Amino acid sequence: MWERKEIAMEKPWVMTQEWHDVLFLHWRIAPQLVQPHIPKELQLDLYEGQAWMSIVLFKAKHTRLRLLPPIPIAGTYLELNVRTYVKYKGKSGVFFFSLDADSRLAVKTASAGNFLPYLHARMAMVDQGETYKFKSKRTNRNSFPETLDLSFRVTSSMPKKSRLEDWLTERYCLWTKPKKQLFRVDIEHSPWQLFYVKGTIYKNTMASFLAFSFPQNLAVTHYSVKKKVRFFPPVPEY
Repeated sequence: MWERKEIAMEKPWVMTQEWHDVLFLHWRIAPQLVQPHIPKELQLDLYEGQAWMSIVLFKAKHTRLRLLPPIPIAGTYLELNVRTYVKYKGKSGVFFFSLDADSRLAVKTASAGNFLPYLHARMAMVDQGETYKFKSKRTNRNSFPETLDLSFRVTSSMPKKSRLEDWLTERYCLWTKPKKQLFRVDIEHSPWQLFYVKGTIYKNTMASFLAFSFPQNLAVTHYSVKKKVRFFPPVPEY
């Protein structure tokens, strides 16, 4: 059963994919460090007065456009994104600072017209039984070679999400501003089933443009096995 939270779908979805082995890393951050880096039309969405930054990594699989079969070459890839939480006219969602992927075709397609800030990175996620190892290093010539290197293991299922965990994960739209126009992209999926995680971050230089260094610990972390997602056509905001 697809869940539609605060979304009035006027058009059919245009793309679907599955997210596998999803890892969420969340950190509190002072709002004044984030606000200058989001479009002026957007307002930071705060939780008890604090802004949050999140790193989310996963394996994208079975990517396909509506009424078409999966994309043979770019349908499966690793993705790593950095995001914060925003609002527009009372509606909550996310804003992406970067979306790295290890498929050059996926990056080229998703970043066409600078619609979304996709960049290529060399990535590897290895399942070693009880432990996952993940490493990413950005390869674009004109960007800082941002790196994430970590390992983690899933410890136990989460019987019920807290109010904060629900606020951090149940987000059903994103905003992007490729030029002078702000767009919203709605997404649709069932609620997250989360698991507790323990792990080690060896190196993290993501979001290097911020006057903020992600702590090597103190992250709020979660894991989810799989999620099927649908994306809807971009909507211009006025």
